[in-house]
Amino acid sequence: MHSLRFTNETSSNGVVECDFMVGDVPGVLWSPASGREQAPLVLMGHGGGMHKKTPAQASRAREAVTQWGYNVAAIDAPGHGERPRTADDEQARLDLRRALTDGDNERFKSVSIRFAISLAERAVPEWQATLDALQELPEIGVEAPIGYGGGISLGTAIGVPLTATDSRISAAIFGGGFFVYDEQLEAARRITVPIQFLLPWDDEHVDRQSGLTLFDAFASQHKTLHANPGDHRTIHWLDLDTQFLPRHLGRVATSPA
Repeated sequence: MHSLRFTNETSSNGVVECDFMVGDVPGVLWSPASGREQAPLVLMGHGGGMHKKTPAQASRAREAVTQWGYNVAAIDAPGHGERPRTADDEQARLDLRRALTDGDNERFKSVSIRFAISLAERAVPEWQATLDALQELPEIGVEAPIGYGGGISLGTAIGVPLTATDSRISAAIFGGGFFVYDEQLEAARRITVPIQFLLPWDDEHVDRQSGLTLFDAFASQHKTLHANPGDHRTIHWLDLDTQFLPRHLGRVATSPA
């Protein structure tokens, strides 16, 4: 079992941002400066080709800290951010670029699915080890409610099997923008926690039916779907249910920074 090792800490506007390592996996934890114990923890998975601290993800994390008093953690997916790529990772990226250049959507789909399965197989145990380590921190502990806020694309490709595997996660936000496949559907059928599902309606590569099929597969009796026009990389989400996580994880009273 790997322990968590903090490597850097900064603080601004009531939010403490701590970089950490769990084994060789780099991550970041955003927490309230008040240091409240056992506040809910949200795990955030990033999109494909992105990393744990993209501006959009960091902004969402800080909002969850300041508005709801949450802790928020993110790690780099295998071959993303600060992490080295394997030869297979490099080949998959090359194949994806070639498929896009050639306009071969079937090839793009098959490579995307194989790559997603490979990333999820590696990332799920890493997320579980990270969660084990985070629960050792007094500000989190083993009693804090845990949610997954990975959103769309790769965040869902990893988050679905993670949520299906780890019973500590009690609510999750997923989304479309990624091809659906048998392993993902099998995992979705084992998920019974509340789900919020975000669907880009006009993704240029992924047919919206893939997202609808995945949404339908979730076994949860409390699941909602929110669709907006646009591609998953450029979409502007409007009128989201921003109270989804506070409703299911609770809310911690916060004080002004």
